[in-house]
Amino acid sequence: QVQLVESGGGLVQAGGSLRLSCAASGRIHSITSMGWYRQLPGKQRELVASVTSDRRTNYGDYVKGRFTGSRDNAKTTVFLQMNRMNTEDTAIYYCTAEQVGIRFWGQGTQVTVAS
Repeated sequence: QVQLVESGGGLVQAGGSLRLSCAASGRIHSITSMGWYRQLPGKQRELVASVTSDRRTNYGDYVKGRFTGSRDNAKTTVFLQMNRMNTEDTAIYYCTAEQVGIRFWGQGTQVTVAS
């Protein structure tokens, strides 16, 4: 099992920035990828950013150029730097970690962008 603990959510003004962190614990040695999804009200969960163990990144189209995913050197923490945020970024953001055939989820952190 892998446990994920998110931090850094909250309220931000449109045009502002926010940084999310997620620390993994447990059976972390076999994690292949970590990242972030988000769920807007009434919508399905969608990819925001993913970062592989060799630091390759992948982003949802709506955040490219604004958000940056990264991992620390120990590869146990994943970050999401969110810049130039807008009201459509308001959502619950979930940290995720993937092993072969298994995906683990954090509890989610609320991010609200005020106009």
